[in-house]
Amino acid sequence: MSEALPSPPALKLPGRPAIPRPAPRAFGGWLLVVAALVLAIVIVGGITRLTESGLSIVEWKPIRGIIPPIGEAQWQAEFDNYKHIPQYEQFNRGMTVEGFKHIYFWEYLHRLIARGIGTVLLAVLAVFWWRRAIPEGYGARAVLIFALGGLQGVVGWWMVSSGLVYRSEVSHIRLAIHLLTALLIYSYLIWTALDLFALARDPSARPAKLTGLPAVAIVILAIQIMLGAFTAGLRAGYAFATWPKMGEEWFPAGGWNAGQSTLHNLVYNPIAVQFVHRWWAWVALVAVVMVARFARQAGNRRAAAAIVVAVVAQILLGIATLLTGVDIPIAVTHQAVATILLGTLIWGGHALGQEPQAA
Repeated sequence: MSEALPSPPALKLPGRPAIPRPAPRAFGGWLLVVAALVLAIVIVGGITRLTESGLSIVEWKPIRGIIPPIGEAQWQAEFDNYKHIPQYEQFNRGMTVEGFKHIYFWEYLHRLIARGIGTVLLAVLAVFWWRRAIPEGYGARAVLIFALGGLQGVVGWWMVSSGLVYRSEVSHIRLAIHLLTALLIYSYLIWTALDLFALARDPSARPAKLTGLPAVAIVILAIQIMLGAFTAGLRAGYAFATWPKMGEEWFPAGGWNAGQSTLHNLVYNPIAVQFVHRWWAWVALVAVVMVARFARQAGNRRAAAAIVVAVVAQILLGIATLLTGVDIPIAVTHQAVATILLGTLIWGGHALGQEPQAA
């Protein structure tokens, strides 16, 4: 009887640790860095939308697009491409190359940060994988986040393409989907980081579960953010610069299009969209404050305080955005704080979803 062949030795790459060395705190910290970059791109995306800069780059060049135009000839070629889309014909006819450079800057910066997010995340995953420092069960999560980032790039171009042929602006529906996808990635990054920090404190800690109240509050806030994207995309924020009434009325006469369905009014009617966005904010206020209350009772006072501060600031900024006629710095801050509010809500929801530690 022949002897059994010996098993081949396990593949050991030079310089790579032979055994896993999980580093949950460090890995979670880097995921928060990526979340901060997502917050940055949301802010720049808001500026891009409010300055009508999003259609200034009419081609999607994921690799070559990292290099901006160099020299007057290349700038003129980019400007000539922009002249072929409806936005130029309807709103910017007569624009100079210098004016074009201003709107190009914001869209270029938006895409540059997007590439930066993907690069940083890929580098973090590669380094922690090489060091065998990704805790068990979290590698798949990180890969999913990276895949969602790739999907977000496709969604971004899908959004931009909606304004290149028949429209003078991007579809507000696609704009909302693009924003919500970014915020899904942002939320998942924060939730995963919080799980990792809990694991660093207690090696037996299990991932937190999203329970009923936080889930409902997140959905309510997501609807409010979606309505905000509709408001921006339809330029509905400019319709009435008064508060709490819209002009002299709570809802302006003739503001509802009786010839269209309720759904059509709520999605496409700028006056109806602004009205719902104004008052759904109070539903969101109640929902997130309830999460703050229960998070406080669960012992996480910092998360509770952060939620309350963020939601009050967000309400005040929303009112200020209206009263200033959509002043761009205030409107952009309004969008930034909405993202921060979502992050605090994720923090509070995570606190409520953690299993109590054994005494």
